[in-house]
Amino acid sequence: MAYNVDISMIKMNKKYYFEYKGKIVKKIVYKGRTFFDKYEKVDKPLTYQVMNEHIERKKIIAHDLINRERNIVENIVFDYNGIDPERFWHRASLLLREEGFLNFTAYHSKTKGHLHLYIHKGHTALPEAIQLAKALSQKLSLKLPKQWRMFPTDELPPEFNILNLPYGVYKKERGASWARHM
Repeated sequence: MAYNVDISMIKMNKKYYFEYKGKIVKKIVYKGRTFFDKYEKVDKPLTYQVMNEHIERKKIIAHDLINRERNIVENIVFDYNGIDPERFWHRASLLLREEGFLNFTAYHSKTKGHLHLYIHKGHTALPEAIQLAKALSQKLSLKLPKQWRMFPTDELPPEFNILNLPYGVYKKERGASWARHM
């Protein structure tokens, strides 16, 4: 099976990637809490061969959400782990359109019914992206029970601002159809 998931809008840094090892790779103390990292950074390019191993479930591969060279973020992500993805998509897409976001994509994650909703924001400074993620999460939590985490976040170490590669597109929104209504 070839990796044919449309990830063109994610704009991930493909100079390196993270591989899940299933055991503790390193211990990180951050803001008085201890975290155990089970992902190892691989300083090799993220190739289609590696992505194919991920889609075939031979390896679990993650990408970095933060461009560490420029301290910017291309995407703000809802990591939805609830029980009703259709309801989440509907509410989140309405909120994002109201807030003026025209390009966003929800992807299937490894667990059935769980989604990663990427908001394709473009070059955004990391502190601004964190604040925007918190604000969007707060607004959505007024409509739905909170069953998601937001990325990027400053509540986790920078090494934890990674997400597994998507397994398939759930739904996507490209602004052309809605722009005339705004």
